Amino acid sequence: MNQKTILSLFFWTFAIPVFAQSTEPIGIIETTEGTIYIQLFDETPKHKASFVQLAFKGYWDSLTFNRVIPNFVAQAGCPDTEAGFTDPEYLLKPEFVKGITHVYGAVGAGRDDNPDKLSARCQFYIVQNKNGLHRLDNDYTVFGQVIKGMDIVEKIVFVKRDEDDEPISHITMTVKIREMTKAEIKSLVQNH
Repeated sequence: MNQKTILSLFFWTFAIPVFAQSTEPIGIIETTEGTIYIQLFDETPKHKASFVQLAFKGYWDSLTFNRVIPNFVAQAGCPDTEAGFTDPEYLLKPEFVKGITHVYGAVGAGRDDNPDKLSARCQFYIVQNKNGLHRLDNDYTVFGQVIKGMDIVEKIVFVKRDEDDEPISHITMTVKIREMTKAEIKSLVQNH
């Protein structure tokens, strides 16, 4: 084996893994109030995959934050209608995970009062209560956490709203997915 071959083998064995860093999908919600970044949990794989799929389809890009309640949540996606909670294509079995709870900035899946606690994958909410909403634990699936943009969520929940807690002026959104390395995520969080 000549020196050139040995150097080539060394490069492919040791150098390439440095360049091929793993990434993870980060949810980016661009709203009329600013941008929110969400880390999606591997521990809730079906909800994570659903969020990513709907974002890539542009599902939420025509929808709004339709229910905002100070000291509670900012809810977005399909409105609270029967269609959003009964279409089997948009329902997911719950994924309750010990240690993943409704803390400040937690992202959860909406649902109606169905006995199986099936999530309406077309709807999500962000916990704005600084003490968390632990009464919702094991009733609603938490599948992510805001890593940057809680100041935007704070703005959203305090806009003027009607008697149904819907903002008077629509808060529109687009939801995208961006693959980020651990270093990029750390930088995003540190610069928060």
